[in-house]
Amino acid sequence: MLSRNMWKNGVCQAAMLTLSLLPASAFAVELAKAEPSQKSPASDVKKEVITPKKPTKEELFSSDSINKISQMYGHLIMKGLDNPVIKLNFDAVIQGMKDGKGGKPAPMTEQEYEESVSQLQEYAYQDLSARNLQEAEKFLKENVKKEGVKEVEGSKLHYLILQEGKGDTVTEDLVPTIKYTGKYLDGTVFGSSDTSGGPIAISLKQTIPGFRKGILGMKVGEKRRLFIHPELGYGTSGQLLPNSLLIFDIEVTGVKPEPKGEPKDKKSGEEGQDLASAENLFPDELEEEDEEELDQDDFEIAPEQQKG
Repeated sequence: MLSRNMWKNGVCQAAMLTLSLLPASAFAVELAKAEPSQKSPASDVKKEVITPKKPTKEELFSSDSINKISQMYGHLIMKGLDNPVIKLNFDAVIQGMKDGKGGKPAPMTEQEYEESVSQLQEYAYQDLSARNLQEAEKFLKENVKKEGVKEVEGSKLHYLILQEGKGDTVTEDLVPTIKYTGKYLDGTVFGSSDTSGGPIAISLKQTIPGFRKGILGMKVGEKRRLFIHPELGYGTSGQLLPNSLLIFDIEVTGVKPEPKGEPKDKKSGEEGQDLASAENLFPDELEEEDEEELDQDDFEIAPEQQKG
């Protein structure tokens, strides 16, 4: 996922990595997801939790440890270079590192570099936005002709019933509990309840227009596929690829009344799941990150992106 500010900073960040980034890398996130559940088994038999032994100072500073960290650092740099913003010349990057190590002058100043990259990224962002919008409109124009596809709002929102439901009907004053998978037009999954803690209960007041309008009228037990035009999705705001057509497979597993008044916290769902853990897929307005001045000692690795 990337917002406009994340997009503009991506290549600059990747080119000026520091070792402080390693704990926040993608593999650390995956390891966190793989941690065993802390819930007690039904038999109340407590299992011993084995805490991995921390390496000693001598082990961390050993040549084998430093080599592994160095190789991982290289992998993270490569991940930052492999993105849809700008395809940098890998050989030229390596040459720049060799020249820097050898004390040779850089081909441009850091200010010239940052200005050039910023301009390139802005143009790349605009081009991708335009291309995604064109592909979305082309797809919807053909999609509406397919058997079973129903049009909700002009050429902006379609749905296809995958399984009929027999329970209560979703209305604006009810909170549905749903299973979902969100995909881009090319099939790339950007979010799923299966990977974010299971079914979630969500107020339709918090959803993007296309999702809200597409789920209304669904019955408990129904499975439906939504096709959402960028104008009823995130457009060029939020953290998904700009102007992407969104495809949601949704199953309604239950409904409950909309709670009165403002909730005391953001938690929802049968398991008390926080919507933030569902990758903020549904809020109408996502807070855009403040554009911060680039600092050589404070960079994050842009997450690996798929082309929209």
